[in-house]
Amino acid sequence: MNGIMEGTFARGAAAGSVGGDAWLRSLLEVEAALARAAARTGLVAETAAEEVARACAAPTALDLPTVYRGAADAGNPVPALVRALQDAVGPHAARAVHVGGTSQDIMDTAAMLLARRALTLVDADLAAAADACARLAAEHRDDVLMGRTLLQQALPVTVGFKAATWLSGLDGARSRLAAVVAALPVQYGGAVGTLAASRGSGVDLRRELAAELGLATTDVPWFTVRLPVADLAGLLGAIAGVVATIAVDVVLLAQTEVAEVAEVAPGRGGSSAMPHKNNPVAAISARACARRAPGLVATLLAAMEQEYERGAGSWQTEWPTLTELLSTVGSAVSWLVESLSVLRWDTARMAATVAAADDPQLAGALAEALVPALGPGSAHEAAADAVRTAAATGRRLADMLPEVAAGHPGLDVAALLAGAAPDVGEAGAQVDAALATHLVAVQSDPSSIGGAP
Repeated sequence: MNGIMEGTFARGAAAGSVGGDAWLRSLLEVEAALARAAARTGLVAETAAEEVARACAAPTALDLPTVYRGAADAGNPVPALVRALQDAVGPHAARAVHVGGTSQDIMDTAAMLLARRALTLVDADLAAAADACARLAAEHRDDVLMGRTLLQQALPVTVGFKAATWLSGLDGARSRLAAVVAALPVQYGGAVGTLAASRGSGVDLRRELAAELGLATTDVPWFTVRLPVADLAGLLGAIAGVVATIAVDVVLLAQTEVAEVAEVAPGRGGSSAMPHKNNPVAAISARACARRAPGLVATLLAAMEQEYERGAGSWQTEWPTLTELLSTVGSAVSWLVESLSVLRWDTARMAATVAAADDPQLAGALAEALVPALGPGSAHEAAADAVRTAAATGRRLADMLPEVAAGHPGLDVAALLAGAAPDVGEAGAQVDAALATHLVAVQSDPSSIGGAP
């Protein structure tokens, strides 16, 4: 990625974990684990396996320029990397390199390691964002805020309720993330999946390789059945969607005409042309990163259709796409944490907005008051007619009530006006429930989702 853009689109620890030589390190981790697993199953000597592991731990001693050049010639980097490792350990330990494996075994398993490493960091940022939402929900539990549906003013809610819905989304994303990471599988099948080169020990070797890397084992290879990658794609797309929804709420609430929230971060949010601007840069950047995710998800899902025992082009498509998806979603979550940490809510302005828009609340109360005389359907229509008439004549609904009462003598106008205070229903109870659920999640705290060594 162009260096000048990395501040926005390669933000935070998760994005950093998939950059640079991350793929090389993951490939070497798999080769080292494969050598050790082969030794445990009796296919190679332990001393040879340890030599391979030492070579994998010192990549600078390998002929990396040749590896990088050879990656294009072979269609993937594994063949050149295997040769470099064999050269590094010499003929006495070369048999312990890449035992019974094929390039896809190493690439797919490395992808799972890369994803797990990045997702562990994404999870940490999701946890930080969730904690920030929990604080907002508790602090602003009962502060009224105008609810909006289809971008129009609807009925009052509370800041606490909005923050609790954000919190629920983030906690839900974390639980889904934990499930996907726990199921990430090893890949080991040899040339076409039959384990023919593993001398009758392939199933055992696969199980030992999985244990070595902390991955799930499988009954058969998943060479062209790409559900693990699809699970990752779906998870990352869902996380991006949750982040984007929170970010766009902040962006809309920070509009000058609304101005109910602002990011207060000294030195950030300015304009090159307009010195008065305070743009919600962190929320904007979170949204920008998240919006890149659906296209990448679509590419990974489209690549699920693969031929025979190895995809010709579709499999190869996954490597950069998954890397970019991990990076952009990790960046989105990192930006969201920054946005939530500097949000300031203008509670007075929010309350004034709700007070100035009492017609929706009053319309609901009017409809309810007319139910005994008219029934639910007709009462709703009568209230809607009054609202439309008020709008057409440029009046407030409160000014229309005497006319409505003239046609319905039992209507108590004074009581309707007295009861027009903001009604947020059971918002507070739902906030409390979301906070209690979050507390349980925090106390059970899987501080590490991967459970990997």
